[in-house]
Amino acid sequence: MDLGIADKTALVFGAGGGLGGAIARALAAEGAKIAVADINADAAQATVDAIAGARGKAKAWVWDLADLSVIGDNIAAIEADLGPVDILVNNTGGPPPTPAAGQAPEDWEKHFRSMVVSVIAITDAVLPGMRERKWGRIVTSTSSGVVAPIPNLGISNALRLSLVGWSKTLAREVGRDGITSNIVLPGRIATGRIKFLDEQKAKREGRAVADVSAESTGSIPLGRYGDPAEYGDVVTFLASQRASYLTGSVIRVDGGLIPSI
Repeated sequence: MDLGIADKTALVFGAGGGLGGAIARALAAEGAKIAVADINADAAQATVDAIAGARGKAKAWVWDLADLSVIGDNIAAIEADLGPVDILVNNTGGPPPTPAAGQAPEDWEKHFRSMVVSVIAITDAVLPGMRERKWGRIVTSTSSGVVAPIPNLGISNALRLSLVGWSKTLAREVGRDGITSNIVLPGRIATGRIKFLDEQKAKREGRAVADVSAESTGSIPLGRYGDPAEYGDVVTFLASQRASYLTGSVIRVDGGLIPSI
């Protein structure tokens, strides 16, 4: 199937990590030009190298989402180098595990800025061009915690949920301009983040990491953690021409983990 995104420019955040890297590689495999954005220069370059090795086109940008002052300059540099941004993949890092109660206001503000305000501001920066061209895809990766809150991820559950309301509202505002806006929820995908969370839970409970991981996979109907490539493929479809009638939706990529309908 031709997804119709060859030569489109995609800006992917967190693209040096497990999920973001898989998304960037999947989009590149369909012929998109990838702006690989990550706070870690080496991780971003590793993704660029992997894409180049598969004969794709990509360039790395070191980008700290907490710094809103760089948005304009970075977008301008990407568009001068790769072309106007047609596909925006909002994929941010997660906060540390914490309960919901007792967190300092400063911590809430810090993570709200990097996880929510940055996403909204960057989207606003690329929307005028998408509207002018009558085509655009905005895909925002959040967490299964926005549907079924995850214990000890209080900050993540709360802040990521705000992006669901924003994305749904945005979808109604930009649909007539040929732009779609969707949310994707990763369940337990085999990335460094999931490994870290398993290790933290094992430490809190005085258990072996292997036992925690086995218990976790046992709760997933498919009986395993997801492969990042499986997640990247879903995001790539949502970013494609073929998904032109899919907007305002929340798509679960969770192996059936989330228990609610």
